[in-house]
Amino acid sequence: MSAGPAGCGSAPHRFAHYFIICGLDNETGLEPDALAALYQWLEADRQGREPEAVAAGENFDQSPLKRTFKSKVLAHYPENIECNPFDQDAVNMLCMPKGLSFCTQRDSLAPRFHSFLITREDGSRIYGFVHTFYEEVTSTQIRSAMQTLHQMHHAEQHTSPNNCPSSSSSSSSSSSSMDSLASSSDEVESPSQTGVQGGCSGSGYDAERDTLYVSKAICLITPMPFMHACRRFLSQLHRAVVSHQPPPLPLESYVYNVLYEVPLPPPGRSLKFHGVYEPILCQRPGPNELPLADFPLGEAFQLLGAENLVQLFTCILLEMQVLLYSQDYQRLMVVAEGITTLLFPFQWQHVYVPILPASLLHFLDAPVPYLMGLQSKEGTDRSKLELPQEANLCFVDIDNHCIELPEDFPQFPNKAEFIQELSEVLLHYGLSPEGGITSPAPTTTQTSVTGTGLKNTVLRELVDDGRNGNLPGEALDVLELLQGNPTLERLQALAKRTGVKVARLEALVAGQKASGEESMGGRTGIEEEELRTAKLNVQLREVFAARFATMFADYEAFVIQNSPDLEAWLTNREQMHNFDKASFLSDQPEPFLPFLSRFIETQMFATFIDNKIMSQWEEKEPLLRVFDGRIEKARLYNVRAPSLRSSVYQKCTFLKESAQAIEQRLMKIHHTAIHPHLLDMKIGQGKYQQGFFPKLQADVLASGPTNNKWSNRTGPAHRRRDWPRQQPDHLGLDNDLKEKYMQEARSLGKNLRQPKLSDLSPAVIAQTNWKFVEGLLKECRMKTKRMLVEKMGREAVELGHGEANITGLEENTLIASLCDLLERIWSHGLQVKQGKSALWSHLMHYQAREEKTEQQAESPVSNGQERRKSESSIGLPALRVSVVQDMRHIQNMGEIKTDVGRARAWIRLSLEKKLLSQHLKQLLSNQALTKKLYKRYAFLRCEEEKEQFLFHLLSLNAVDYFCFTSVFTTIMIPYRAVIIPIKKLSNAMTTSNPWVCVSGELGDSGIMQIPKNVLEMTFDCQNLGKLTTVQLGHDNAGLLAKWLVDCVMVRNEISGHTYKFPCGRWLGKGVDDGSLERILIGQLVAPCSDEEVVRGSKTPPPQRSPSQLRRISISSITGRGNKPTTDQIQEAISEAVNNIIKHFHKPEKERGSLTVLLCGEGGLVGALEQFFYHGFRIARLFQKNVFVWDFIERAVVYMESADQMGDLQETAEPLGLTCDSLCRYANAINNTSRNIGKDGKFQLLICLGARDRLLSNWLPLLVECPIITRMYEETALLRDRVAVSSLINVLQSLHDFPISLETSLTKGVDL
Repeated sequence: MSAGPAGCGSAPHRFAHYFIICGLDNETGLEPDALAALYQWLEADRQGREPEAVAAGENFDQSPLKRTFKSKVLAHYPENIECNPFDQDAVNMLCMPKGLSFCTQRDSLAPRFHSFLITREDGSRIYGFVHTFYEEVTSTQIRSAMQTLHQMHHAEQHTSPNNCPSSSSSSSSSSSSMDSLASSSDEVESPSQTGVQGGCSGSGYDAERDTLYVSKAICLITPMPFMHACRRFLSQLHRAVVSHQPPPLPLESYVYNVLYEVPLPPPGRSLKFHGVYEPILCQRPGPNELPLADFPLGEAFQLLGAENLVQLFTCILLEMQVLLYSQDYQRLMVVAEGITTLLFPFQWQHVYVPILPASLLHFLDAPVPYLMGLQSKEGTDRSKLELPQEANLCFVDIDNHCIELPEDFPQFPNKAEFIQELSEVLLHYGLSPEGGITSPAPTTTQTSVTGTGLKNTVLRELVDDGRNGNLPGEALDVLELLQGNPTLERLQALAKRTGVKVARLEALVAGQKASGEESMGGRTGIEEEELRTAKLNVQLREVFAARFATMFADYEAFVIQNSPDLEAWLTNREQMHNFDKASFLSDQPEPFLPFLSRFIETQMFATFIDNKIMSQWEEKEPLLRVFDGRIEKARLYNVRAPSLRSSVYQKCTFLKESAQAIEQRLMKIHHTAIHPHLLDMKIGQGKYQQGFFPKLQADVLASGPTNNKWSNRTGPAHRRRDWPRQQPDHLGLDNDLKEKYMQEARSLGKNLRQPKLSDLSPAVIAQTNWKFVEGLLKECRMKTKRMLVEKMGREAVELGHGEANITGLEENTLIASLCDLLERIWSHGLQVKQGKSALWSHLMHYQAREEKTEQQAESPVSNGQERRKSESSIGLPALRVSVVQDMRHIQNMGEIKTDVGRARAWIRLSLEKKLLSQHLKQLLSNQALTKKLYKRYAFLRCEEEKEQFLFHLLSLNAVDYFCFTSVFTTIMIPYRAVIIPIKKLSNAMTTSNPWVCVSGELGDSGIMQIPKNVLEMTFDCQNLGKLTTVQLGHDNAGLLAKWLVDCVMVRNEISGHTYKFPCGRWLGKGVDDGSLERILIGQLVAPCSDEEVVRGSKTPPPQRSPSQLRRISISSITGRGNKPTTDQIQEAISEAVNNIIKHFHKPEKERGSLTVLLCGEGGLVGALEQFFYHGFRIARLFQKNVFVWDFIERAVVYMESADQMGDLQETAEPLGLTCDSLCRYANAINNTSRNIGKDGKFQLLICLGARDRLLSNWLPLLVECPIITRMYEETALLRDRVAVSSLINVLQSLHDFPISLETSLTKGVDL
């Protein structure tokens, strides 16, 4: 029901569109609520019973006074407005969400007020304000029908003597989820009903003795949420009905006036119009202020407390499912509207139903983000309330001031300081930040209040403003502290609310009203209260708006605008990145990242950025315009460099001026509407009868005046969606097509915005579910594509293409949102809810069935696809692939305490193993189980969509994830290690005792002895993370102590990741370089396909050759193999140093292993080894090889002897120190207790030199040493001055970075 301009005449600029009366239709009599019947149908369908079998008859278990009966729209004026067609079903449902309620004189007959809103499919909203009161039933037919129903109920009760009629409705607590939800809708709200004298028997109805009352509602439908004004108008109208005196004019005059003669106030202006007894004020914010929000935010803070409200706000920003729960409809509206107005400049983009009627309960099954309100029954226990899905649900129990949050939940940035600032604003208005307390009213019954705290906070503002009332002298004596009339009114209101009797105040007020009301400052108590509420509202909203203005101060810099025109942008919207997320996040303070990385993935943020891009070609969206204005203003105030982000909290600076703007508008009324006046009515109709709302004359209310000065007035700027209609058609797109594109662009990842309230046939429900299925599939496609693009982007960079654009944080966010999507898919169409995680519940059912069949079959391997072939085909036995096996791994993890956590861990593990699609396919292959757990319409039972969904997940196998290993860092993991010797050249067995130590990014296993001649072992160890090195050695015992090892394979038995640690060298004294232990550098092995395994092929993956580079020293020594050229060697060194520098430029969490960059293939050690071996003279005295380490040892001996002889005394001091450090390091390495060979010692020297920034200082010493001429040829690189000086320059570039070494490298070296 948007306020569009098309064919509406003056309607969009009118204050109210419709006046409606709902209640009991005497003609049709008592009808059971049809929605309750539909509800029973749904319930039967949900429980798998035949819906037709549900009796459509009466429910005699329940007292007739507690049953719901069908309400009707008795009248609405005008008949229809073109731009806002009247939706009878929706209005009736929301005016009286529980249908008609009956009561007797024993019950509370106090009128109630609530509001509602209807969100239309295009996202526009209209508001309804409802005043419900009780009216005596005069129809004898209705009274006797009620008497009969009561007798039948009584008879029913006597057949089961234990039941007390008043409790029967709540006595049967059902475990079925929808049942407990429904029970919240069939109870009458009045709290005094249970407090009836005489227990059970008193709650009945006797036509002779009792007066019967029925609820009736009067309602205004308005295009804007002027809640206070509507509330006052309706309550004055009702007052006129119950008053002893008839109203000054017939009621038609007032209704006609509000419908046709009261305009909407223009932006930035205030308006006064007249109710039955008093004038009513309303005002509208200006174009540069926050948009209109009239629901009292202070009340929302009092209901929940500042802390809870900020947590709820965070859930809404992250687009979780939010369910509000309260007995009071108005509370549901106040919290829902309050929290959504705080989102400025963003807007909630998903299902929004602040009051969910009983007939729409199936919407809680919706697998999309939603914000809904559910009315609770008095005394309903939250634990009885079972909801279809809770994995990602935020449950807000408003009446008990508590909130249940989803499991992994990031905190809002600067949360503590933010809550502190909000608390200061609340305290300033005398409200408690903890909430739950209405108001700190004085507890004393004296008239002179001495509560200085109250005076300071509540009254400071009013006193400061200097609006002193003109009190008579006596009153001033009494109220010295409380200078002035407005304060007096406030105090009286406070006292009334807390039930404190302040007798003298009452008298004072009565005397004061007459003298003070006409004066300039003298507003009535209600107006004063409204002004205070409006000021508090705007100040709280400003604090929230200021947070976003600080957080997104530089957002424009990261908006990607690369389309030539709107048409091109709209057509390519889905393929395009609109916001540079990675750069934006890299600019943010570390503590903000968990929240921001998730927030910028939301639909509301995407829409905000879309609006920004479209503002190049269109008028700016109003919220965006105000927000950009704020940022601009803040820039002028504090000119800070855009790049300097800080997490220092900046307080809001707009508080005072925003409150002043409101006050000024109310001080100086800009417009006054026409007074209500007599209409041209038929005589004798509409006669006044006290206590009964009259039947209004339809003909005078059917249409407005033709010469209304408001109808020709140009209205405020139209909503943006209508804007293009007035533009020349220069865009080349016709408007309908453009609107379609816009809607599609907006609805990316969300298919269903709003439930339609009117038509609720089973067919419509089925169609709704079908939309959900399509939406889920589309969302799955988008999410997997996003994960692939980001991840591929990253790996492409590692291979040298383009720039990296994903952070570990962002990857984690994407995986978390995939987990959330899977939970929603598994929750859709569930028959019966079990536990908080629908996916884990399904897996548990599957596990139980599989284990049963396993026991029967007595064979551990089930169908053919169960074993995955060996990764290496050498040494490692195949790893069994099974859904249940992976579940057991998760179940053995004591760290995870909840089902939601277990499901997420299982998804992460399956993703890391590249088995997610296969596992889920396996899970769903048990069709009997799926049928048992899910309704026919569930996503998982739509065959074609399910296949597409599994295919999208299969695409994730193209990239490597470590999302399980990197998250669960403290768990124990079983590993398997196998040592593979080169059998042709050496003994397969050795007589010595081998040992191994495995290290990873998170720690090492410690030294473990390998059983002799087995060469394979399994060990349990706390998660090592990605594996980096293996130390392998033996004790040189026995005759066959020499051992030529090809490689070591290590596998993580949970994730299946297999690492190969190439060696290709001897371990033994007197062979190769005499090493008894080696440090091997690992690389992840890609799983082979089955055919390769069959052929026994050992070809390693193409992008990583086996350790050819590391063996360059041997091949060049023995004269075999191609020697690299000088250019290749220098290029390899530059590449190795570059890789180390790039490593330090990555965010800390994603750097990976530095050891690989130092000692692995293509690492710094290998490249420098080539440099040192170039032109090295290999003397083969008695077949014994010479190594670079021999050159270093001799150089050190020479330097030490030269030092003793005093040759080095004359050298400059720094050089002497450098010489000293080289000797010290070399000797420490030689003296280590470890049996590392000469190449191992050289590797250690390079690593230590790089860590301590000494390499570039040592090189000149080695070059100057005379030994060089004996051991190197003239052409050697080490004797080439230019090459050495360029090498020194390259190595110096590493000095800026803190290189740290794994303990496995430096163990046993004492410096």
